[in-house]
Amino acid sequence: MRNEARLGAVCRAMLLALACVLSLAPAAAAQEKIKVVATFSILADLVRNVGGDRVDVISLVGPNGDAHVYTPTPADARLVGAARLVVVNGLGFEGWISRLVTVSNSKAAVMVASRNVKARRDGGGHGHGHDDDPHAWQSVPNVMTYVANIRDALTAADPAGKAVYEANAAAYRDKLAALDAEIRAAVAQIPPERRRVITSHDSFGYFADTYGVAFVAPRGVSTEAQASARDVARIITQVKQQNIPAVFLENITDQRMMQRIAEETGARIGGGLISDALTDGAGVAPTYVDLMRHNVKQLAAALAK
Repeated sequence: MRNEARLGAVCRAMLLALACVLSLAPAAAAQEKIKVVATFSILADLVRNVGGDRVDVISLVGPNGDAHVYTPTPADARLVGAARLVVVNGLGFEGWISRLVTVSNSKAAVMVASRNVKARRDGGGHGHGHDDDPHAWQSVPNVMTYVANIRDALTAADPAGKAVYEANAAAYRDKLAALDAEIRAAVAQIPPERRRVITSHDSFGYFADTYGVAFVAPRGVSTEAQASARDVARIITQVKQQNIPAVFLENITDQRMMQRIAEETGARIGGGLISDALTDGAGVAPTYVDLMRHNVKQLAAALAK
């Protein structure tokens, strides 16, 4: 009887150990995340929303970074080489990405998030170096297309996660639809004749086309820390001629110059608009939804009578 009791105890212990192993197996499998590299912070946020816990996302150009002029590093090549999926904006935005993928010897699929978005023409002279305006994310409906493309690319890279990606994409699309409605409602409160602003960076064309706010970017504005007197005079003339009620100038950091523009034109100095990158967690726009909400609030406040 004593031997039988010992044998029973051993069996129970073995069964308990086996049950523990089996219970831990799914948790271990869940920790194997899909490595995804996004070229810049806005795309990385979209991928995180769709991928959820199944993805490990790295942004090559981080918060507050400028992807237009970014220079990849050897560390970036290693990241791309280890990725299963690389997500790029396309439309000529990341002129450096093709060479980076080549030198990294990456086997990752490269997905263009802007696929099926109707590109608007750049018009030339704005320093993008291509004919298409790449800033398609400034229109929320375009980002819905981005999200569908990301969902499909993640599913192709990780078929086991299909249901998760579809559910996450659907939930995020609902959030984007609410954001789109919020922006349209805010713009509707602005008198039509006041829906004009001037910016130093010509990156809001898609916002203008979608929501009906005209953005004018003065050509020749200096990319240095300060604009020249000639630059400021040109801006003043343009604001007067086009009766523009608000000025958002990212390149002019000297408050005296901004005050001069306001005094000589009667235009209101608006707050900063965010165009090509998210802020860090301490900033006003750590997510895409925050970015769009911040911009429309700035515009509504500056253009209100």
